[in-house]
Amino acid sequence: MTKKKREERTYIQQTYVDGLAWIWTAAVVLLMVPAAICIYYDSWPGITPVLKGLIGVAPIFWTVGFIEVVTFIPMLGTAGSFLGFVTGNITNLKVPAALNAMQNMDVEPGTEEGELVSTVAIAVCAITTTLIISLGVLLLSQITPILDSPVLKPAFDNILPALFGGLGVVYISKNWKIAVTPMVVMIALFICVPSLAGSVGVLVPVGALISIAAARVLYNKGLLEKKDTKENKR
Repeated sequence: MTKKKREERTYIQQTYVDGLAWIWTAAVVLLMVPAAICIYYDSWPGITPVLKGLIGVAPIFWTVGFIEVVTFIPMLGTAGSFLGFVTGNITNLKVPAALNAMQNMDVEPGTEEGELVSTVAIAVCAITTTLIISLGVLLLSQITPILDSPVLKPAFDNILPALFGGLGVVYISKNWKIAVTPMVVMIALFICVPSLAGSVGVLVPVGALISIAAARVLYNKGLLEKKDTKENKR
C-alpha cells in the first residue's frame, strides 16, 4: 500500500470516528431539550401518546432519512455527509452547495478531490446559514413585514425549484441522453398523480433507478460515448 493510500485510509477512518461522535452528540443534545422541559415542568407524556405520535410520522422520516443516506453519501463523501447530516438542511442547502462547488472546481463526486471540496463547501454553507439565521432571529421583528409581503410570497414558494432548476440545467446539459427518460417519467407521474408532489423525497431513488436503467440500455445500444476525463488524459 502506497503512502498516499495509507494517508487516505487513515483520513477516512478518523473522519468516520469523529463523525459518529458528533452525530450521536447532536442526537443526545436534541433529545435533551424535550427531556429538560419534562423534568422542569414535571410533566411526562407517557409511552402510549409518544408511540401514537411516532407511528404517524416516524415511518415517513425514517424512509426519507434512509433514502437521503443512500443517495447523498456517494456524492458528498464521508466527512461531507457527517457534517451535512449533523448541521441539517441536506436537500435544501448542503447538497446543492457541494454539487455546485465540485462543478466549479471541475472535480467528480466520489473522488478524493471531490470529497475535500464537498466538505469545505458544506462547512462554509453551515457557517453562512448559521450567521444568516442568527441575524434573522435578532432582526425578526424588523424583517417580518418584508417576509410576509404578498409580493415576495411567489418567490419564497419557488426557492427550491429555482435552486435545483439551476443545478439541473448544468447536469442535464452534460448528460441529456440519460436525463431525458427519468424527466419524462417523473413529469408524467406528477401530472397523472398530483398528490405525489408531497413525496418527492421518496421518489428520488425511483428516479435514480430509472436513470441507471436508461443509461444501461443506451450504453448497450452504443448510444453513449465515452468521454475522456482529465485523469485519463493525464
